[in-house]
Amino acid sequence: MTRAVPWNPELRNTLMLREAELIGMIEGLRRSELRRWVMQGWVIAERRDGILHFRAIDIARVQLIVDMRRTMQVSEENLPMVLSLVDQVYSLRRELRDLAGAVAEQPAAVRKAITGHVHERRSGGDNSGGAAD
Repeated sequence: MTRAVPWNPELRNTLMLREAELIGMIEGLRRSELRRWVMQGWVIAERRDGILHFRAIDIARVQLIVDMRRTMQVSEENLPMVLSLVDQVYSLRRELRDLAGAVAEQPAAVRKAITGHVHERRSGGDNSGGAAD
């Protein structure tokens, strides 16, 4: 398992590590593989004065890739597919969070109607087969 980055939500968009710091922080991470992941587009780095810098989100992604490669034994050949699926899950979670926020802002009667409809669909009261209208 990789060592965790000290996390502070306030630094989400400001925390930056230089390539050497990131390599030193994650046990067993090699510069060559990190640079290959950047070249593949699996991780995003910002180049400043010839040095790669990584934001918190990309540091977490490097940790995820290391864990998938070493702990879960995901081959480098299958990694793009797995990363794509992970990205889709995160995208769906973000969309659901936005939808939940929009529903929460609706009047009580609308929220109640939506909740009732969801419960009905879950209990099999809707025969549409899950297809959107």
